[in-house]
Amino acid sequence: MGERSANDVNKKFVADYKAKFKSSPSFYGAQSYDAASLINSAVVAVNGDTSKKEEMRKEMEKANFKSVRGGFKFGNNHVPIQNFYLQDVVKDAEGGFVLKTVATIVENDQDRFHDKCR
Repeated sequence: MGERSANDVNKKFVADYKAKFKSSPSFYGAQSYDAASLINSAVVAVNGDTSKKEEMRKEMEKANFKSVRGGFKFGNNHVPIQNFYLQDVVKDAEGGFVLKTVATIVENDQDRFHDKCR
């Protein structure tokens, strides 16, 4: 199996990151980018009025943003529902190390404790 295809948001994030920092972003960088996009979606939804905390919370629960991970949503306990992949570390064309997806282990995985939350 080949590498999973990146979505347009992911491609732009990686290209912009490489252009600015001259290295590839880490998974943590992608998570941080998603977190900022999530918060931005809530701020936009309340027209910048961050005193509307309940409205912002409800908007964030919708996960109404384009994620570098592709489709993204939260479970009832606010843990992401997402795919998990088996990956190998391989050398790229420039001799650096990158992750290559070998297989999808689970799709749309929801954490096993979600049913213990309201």
